[in-house]
Amino acid sequence: MSYTAFLILILIVAIALILIVMVQNPKGGGLSSSFGGGGAQSLGGVQNTNNFLDRTTWTLGIAMFALILLSNFAIPRAGSNNVNLDNTLDGIESTSTPINNTTSTTKDTVK
Repeated sequence: MSYTAFLILILIVAIALILIVMVQNPKGGGLSSSFGGGGAQSLGGVQNTNNFLDRTTWTLGIAMFALILLSNFAIPRAGSNNVNLDNTLDGIESTSTPINNTTSTTKDTVK
């Protein structure tokens, strides 16, 4: 699957997730309770609608997480087939200076 296809799927899942979260109300008064007044009871009840929205939110969140992880493997990488690290440090000069051990060390003793 190409990277562009992953991006399109991620965008679709993100928009669907935004819409599902916007429909919900944390206090139980979202679309599930105002689904046409008392008509929501005949459609399966408010509790079933809340369960559906909750499960859909979790499913879309997990799907988005999986798509983002899988899209990492589809990213086109330039020159990934010809990686040669044998002579990468050729021509680089060392800038470190040698350490002189001319300082004398003293032993501190506690009396």
